Amino acid sequence: MAKEDMKVISNNRKAGFDYELIEFYEAGIVLTGTEVKSLRAGAVNMRDSYGYIKDYEAYVSGMHISHYEKGNINNVDPDRDRKLLMHKSEIRKLVLKMQQKGYTLVPTKIYFVKNKVKIELALAKGKKSYDKRDSIRKNEADREIQKRIKESNHTGA
Repeated sequence: MAKEDMKVISNNRKAGFDYELIEFYEAGIVLTGTEVKSLRAGAVNMRDSYGYIKDYEAYVSGMHISHYEKGNINNVDPDRDRKLLMHKSEIRKLVLKMQQKGYTLVPTKIYFVKNKVKIELALAKGKKSYDKRDSIRKNEADREIQKRIKESNHTGA
């Protein structure tokens, strides 16, 4: 898919910190009209959301899409579980992988592709606290390296 066709609404940056992201899947999501309008305004919070599979159908839970302020009685519960549109073969693969100990399904990104809302899910394994500390150390080291490179470029010019 070309990058110019995709308009990112929201990223779940905390997912990369809390989990080791292994495989990525793209799914459609069943929404009402007012929810889509709220998404166009960027009114979504995916911080504590997760995916699950029930009766070989995929759902996302904990994703908060705020009420559309110009909406009326058509506004729905902002925290409801939303059905995901995936192929049965993908769902079967996910069920097998999620039965292994420690794997979960985490939404990482929600975006528009040609006026359709898509959600990117990652098969993930939870990080231990020492893994998180390693991630913080690595990020700080990378930041320091970038800072030094930037300083050397400015002084050398």
